[in-house]
Amino acid sequence: MELKMPDLGQPHAPQKVPYLRIATEEAWAPRDMLDLYRKLFERGDVDPGFHGLMGFYMSSPSERAQHIMRCLVDLDELRLQHMDAAGVDKAVVAITSPGVQVMDRATAVSFARTANDELAEAVRRHPTRLAGMIAIAPQDPVAAAKEIERGVTRLGMNAVIINSHTQGEYLSDAKFWDIFAAAEAHDAPIYLHPNALPPGMLPYFQEAGLDGAIYGFGVETGLHALRIITAGVFDRFPKLRMILGHMGEALPFWAYRLDYMHQATVRSKRYESVKPLAKRPSDYLRENFYITNSGVAWEHAIKFTQAFMGVDRVMYAMDYPYQYAVDEVNLLDAMDLPLEHKRQFFQSNAEAVFKLA
Repeated sequence: MELKMPDLGQPHAPQKVPYLRIATEEAWAPRDMLDLYRKLFERGDVDPGFHGLMGFYMSSPSERAQHIMRCLVDLDELRLQHMDAAGVDKAVVAITSPGVQVMDRATAVSFARTANDELAEAVRRHPTRLAGMIAIAPQDPVAAAKEIERGVTRLGMNAVIINSHTQGEYLSDAKFWDIFAAAEAHDAPIYLHPNALPPGMLPYFQEAGLDGAIYGFGVETGLHALRIITAGVFDRFPKLRMILGHMGEALPFWAYRLDYMHQATVRSKRYESVKPLAKRPSDYLRENFYITNSGVAWEHAIKFTQAFMGVDRVMYAMDYPYQYAVDEVNLLDAMDLPLEHKRQFFQSNAEAVFKLA
């Protein structure tokens, strides 16, 4: 059977459907954060991945870059207009990558609170259209844990955004595990979102133009998720929930080989860092993760992932404004799925995971 790639074609008005369309990975940038970024760029010693990613978008005159920067800072009229045009009823908004994770420790802790307050205020202005995720500063795990508590109990946000590595460090290091403890205690899933590649990875991808969303993001974020799994995080925090975008950064498609090779590596005792786990890597994927299709409006990939993960663990996302395809919902509304499975994909799974209902 030939698996044809979808063709969005000419935009059409969104069709009427018997469910809400909730987009679960939609980016936003506080204007004050962009001012902080400009100061970092002026210093001249900024992380090269950060400079190549956000430095480009903030300085390029290209139509794409201008569109992204115009849309990122808006949480009101423009965003709602774009949601209406694309048939998105509600957006779960998170601070754009790298968020505060590129800042020094003190600034990051302080600004995460500021950003969360600003996002919570926007949600109060548009309670039926917007929901938010809690930004934290992994640079200070204790402060991050406290901000998760504040975000859930005082701001009414029920998920956490972490933009993959923090200055080359990964959450698989036990020094960060206060964050997992707080997320588990408050039943707040962590959305592990891509970041620009760390310096050791960047050159091999950047020289071929493959460092961003086209490939590098998925490789690095998938690596991060696997580090968390193989470090035994879910044996230590069995009720911890995490979310991966972009069709799970391809991990469902690797599941068979991940299980086989992890078992083989444990038996071989080749690496001190690879220890036995209570379950297979694929079991943690299915039991502790949710997946969004952000940026992948492809029926075949969605249906495979639903079959692997379970229909109750796959959700819709657009990845606005980095990917804004006005006709995308019509394409996905037409998927050959039972109505109840479409409702789960677009609406009820998100309502359950982010506690929206």
